[in-house]
This record gives sequence, structure tokens and C-alpha cells, in this order.
Amino acid sequence: MQNHLPVSTASARNIALSQSQSFALPLLFTVFGMIMGSWAGRIPAMAQRVHVSHSALSMILLCGGLGAVLSYPISSRMMGSLGARKTMLVSGMALLAVLIAIGAAPTVPLLMMAVLSLGITASTFDVAVNSAATRREKQTGKPELSKLHGLGCAGGLVGATLGSLMASLHIAPATHFVMLAGPLALALYFGYSLLDATDAGEAVEKKSLSLPRGPLLFLGAIGFLGAMAEGSIADWSGVFLKAHFGASDGLAPLALSAFSVMMLLARLVGDKLKARHGARPLVTSGSMLGAAGLFFAVLSPNAYFALFGFAVAGMGMALVFPFVFSAAGAQGPAALAGVASMAYSGSLMGPPVIGAIAQGLGMQVAIAYIGVLAALIAFVASRSRLLK
Repeated sequence: MQNHLPVSTASARNIALSQSQSFALPLLFTVFGMIMGSWAGRIPAMAQRVHVSHSALSMILLCGGLGAVLSYPISSRMMGSLGARKTMLVSGMALLAVLIAIGAAPTVPLLMMAVLSLGITASTFDVAVNSAATRREKQTGKPELSKLHGLGCAGGLVGATLGSLMASLHIAPATHFVMLAGPLALALYFGYSLLDATDAGEAVEKKSLSLPRGPLLFLGAIGFLGAMAEGSIADWSGVFLKAHFGASDGLAPLALSAFSVMMLLARLVGDKLKARHGARPLVTSGSMLGAAGLFFAVLSPNAYFALFGFAVAGMGMALVFPFVFSAAGAQGPAALAGVASMAYSGSLMGPPVIGAIAQGLGMQVAIAYIGVLAALIAFVASRSRLLK
């Protein structure tokens, strides 16, 4: 004789499970954003500690891009043996350890090794958390990636703001990261424990290195270009305001704030827009809007008009990442790993490329180049069959 739960009890448990699921992924995306925002916010302090020039800093950042490219065999093997849920936990804890190592690295070679590890662990975590999110999208039939990436953006803003506060208090990056690692590790484990994702391995190709092919190559190219543009704006928009308009130290960082806040707001409504209009027209038109905003910033008569241009760019480019990752995840974890590797390499390779252009041709040309990247995203997106 089998015992069955009363209908009311089973229903209550289902509701509780659904509520925990609706909380787990947002928490994990927010934690990831805080980690990456904290790293980005302390780059100047870490560069100053090891006494590197701008060109040497570019080489350090390139190590992160190389790590992202090399992460594919690691992420695919971990997904194949552990599944998305355990991969998130292992790579997330490793990412926190790497963050502390970056803060404590006393020499340039050790900092380069730590940043290389950052690229590997961050890309692996990103593949796992987006895989779990796209699986949930399939189960529920509702788009969620835009909102989740919006929460990641919010976490990045919190991390960068906290980094600015720590810098103003003259707290060393290593101390800052140690203080941050404990609470974020607890939050990561809490999100992991709530997540209802199978621990069974995902079927993936076992290749040492793989780039997306066929229709997936379009998604990888969009992710790469989008990440180049977004990462470059994060690192160079404030420098542009200061160098070109003579903006104050208080005004210059508002370029990134304007870009990020509008990106966050757009991502919070992106899922509803996708359900109504589809991903391809939104990515295409949004990227064109982003390009227009960046060109407006370049041609602006003063810093305040340029702030408006960066805000428009943030609104226009907000939906590139969520919809590309959603489309790639729908093709399976191997596809997502390949596209994510390209995207992460773009995010970490973009800033040093823009720095080289700025050094040779000036900041106006460098920001205009980011506008060209945005226009190129629109062109590639308009021809992508997998963006639906």
C-alpha cells in the first residue's frame, strides 16, 4: 500500500519549490555580477600596486581573454561529469579564490597568472549558470534571461560601487576581496542549495578547443562583438570624458553609471519585449540605437550631452547578451560553452584593443570604433537564424 501526500500538502510543497527556484537563479546571477564588478572596480589600484604602464596593463587584461578561450574544454568536461548545478558551485568557489589571489598578487607575472585563472573560472561559471537558466526557460516556456542578466548588471554596479568606497577608505584590494569572499561564498552556496537542477552530466563534445560553427558562429560573433563593446565602454567611457572634455573626477565615472543604469532598466523589461516582438529585431534595432548613442557621444559639444549618448547606448545594447545566451543555450550546453567562450574573450580583449587605438589615434576615434562594433552587431544579428 502506497502512501500519498494530501493534495493540499503536495500543492504547498510545489509552491515552495517554485518560489525557491524563482529566488535561486536571480541570487546566483547577482553574486556573479558582484564578483566581476568588484574586480573591475579595483583594476586601477591593482595596476598601481605592481607599477605597470597602460600598455603592460593591456597585456594583463589580455590574459583574462586567453583564459576565457581556454575555458571551453574545462567547462564542457565539468558540465559533462558534474552537471550545471555542481559546476556552478565548484567554479564559483574557485572564482572567489582567484579574486583573492588577484588582490594579493605581488608581481606582474603572478598577476597575469591570476587574471588568466579569472578568465577560466568566470567563463566556466557563466556557462553553468546560463545553462541552468536556459533549461528553466524551456521548462516554463517563459523568457527569463533578460531579467537575470539585468540582475547580474545590478550586482556589477553594487560591486563597482563597493570597490570605489573601499578605495576611498584606502583599503587594499586583497583585504577588500577577503572581506567580500566570505559573504559571497555563503550566498553562492545558498543559491546552489535552492536550485532544482539535475546533477546528471550534460552530453557535450570532448574537444580540447572548439569555436562555434555554422549558425552558431553568428551567435558567437554577436557575443564576441557585444562583449568587446560593453567591456570597452566600462573601462574607457570615463577616460573619454576626462581626456576629451576635461571632466572632473566626480563627473567622469557617471558615463559608466549612465550606461549601466539604462542597460539594467532595459533588461528588466526585455523578456516581455521578446515575447511580443522576438529576439532578432530587438537585438538588431537595439544595436543600431547603441551605435547612434556612441556616435552622439563622440560628436557631443560637452560632457553632459555625451552622458546622454552613453545612456542611449546602454539602453540599445542591453538585450544583446541575454538573447544570444538564450539562443545558444537552447542548442545545448556545448553550444552555450562555445558561444560563452567567444563572448568572454571579447569582454576581456576589447579594453586593451580600445586602449591601443586611443594611444595611436585619440579617444574620439576609439569611442567611435565601439560605435562601429555596435553597428556590426546589428548587421550580424539580422542574418542570424537562431535568434528568434
